[in-house]
Amino acid sequence: MKLSDRVQVFDSGDFCPQLPIVEGEGICRAVVWPGSGAKQRSMHRISLAPGARTIELCHAMEAVYYIISGDGTVVDPDSRSGQALIEGSMIHIEPETAYRFEAAGAGIEMLGGPCPADMNLYRHLELDAAGP
Repeated sequence: MKLSDRVQVFDSGDFCPQLPIVEGEGICRAVVWPGSGAKQRSMHRISLAPGARTIELCHAMEAVYYIISGDGTVVDPDSRSGQALIEGSMIHIEPETAYRFEAAGAGIEMLGGPCPADMNLYRHLELDAAGP
């Protein structure tokens, strides 16, 4: 059975590689990504403590995120405009659009990422050129 022929259940625990996109207290872990066998999707678990934020992100492809808990803002760094995020929010980012997440008073926890995966996010990780 090929890896792509079976259902997999993923955990977002310590064994998932970290992505260096957080400024301040928090963490981003790659849960579903090319290193886990994903071909067309990425899902990252991002946890930001109050006042923390991500670096500015921009992908050639679209991205989608779900807010698991907490609150914050998604910011367009070019216009400095932002949109409030609360638990249960879904965010769609168009291709080639810069964005950054900022946590508010309770911090924020989210799951999502670019689709298909943005290989630039994994440059610091060793990947077999033939794939996982």
